[in-house]
Amino acid sequence: MSTPSRGRATANAVAPGMPSNPPRGDLRALYALSQNSPHVFASPLGPFLLGRRAAYLPRFVFFGPHACDDSWRLALLAGFDHRDTRASRALVALATRLAADSETGHGLNLTFFPLVDVAGAPGRDLGSAHWGRQAAPEIGLLGQDARVRGYHGFVRIETGAADDAFIGLRVRGPFAGVLRPNLELVGPGESRSIPIRFEAAPEGDAPVDGPLSIADDLMLRPFELTFRMPAAWPDETYQHAAVTLLERFLRRYRAFQAYGQNL
Repeated sequence: MSTPSRGRATANAVAPGMPSNPPRGDLRALYALSQNSPHVFASPLGPFLLGRRAAYLPRFVFFGPHACDDSWRLALLAGFDHRDTRASRALVALATRLAADSETGHGLNLTFFPLVDVAGAPGRDLGSAHWGRQAAPEIGLLGQDARVRGYHGFVRIETGAADDAFIGLRVRGPFAGVLRPNLELVGPGESRSIPIRFEAAPEGDAPVDGPLSIADDLMLRPFELTFRMPAAWPDETYQHAAVTLLERFLRRYRAFQAYGQNL
């Protein structure tokens, strides 16, 4: 299996084709951090043509303590719409925290894609794209990466509707039944500060969007976990809740492994 290079990428690697909206500064900071971090490494995907310029899909790889090429591998994705930067910021914030406190990801091999919509073209709806039939170059790169890396699971951060009062949590894939009753991301005393509810996953036919749309092409049968954050939440609340829940999920995921849940 091919592993993303641990070589250092300069902060300028994010510049070609990158929109000039707020995530650019966050990504530059994460590229700079990766220059000296023993756990977070920059490994952009590409290049692909954006007009007449070369562009790259930002990718950062986190190797937790005692992680190796055979460790459990998760891909975390955000920024399916360049107009909403909050999910991207949350994923960058998580990667930054893991760089400072790597024990949360002990033994894990995590790949971060904080900004999928690099081109920023209108009307593409990358979040609902089929990974095997989409002409968008970013989705094509994600599909290629998924086929090579053999992820055990995909975690998506998205923004929901403006009138959502809860964080929607959807689990799809072969381990959905195991994850759903045992996730316990929010304790009874926290249900008001971080309101969350499960969303019913479609049954029957194979998913027609996201990474599970190419599950038959992958070496493993992965699961997919989607956090859908309320659009009306202030930026600080949005980011705090997203990062908190992601960290708790990683700890729970490690616990499942430790107790032989075959995830």
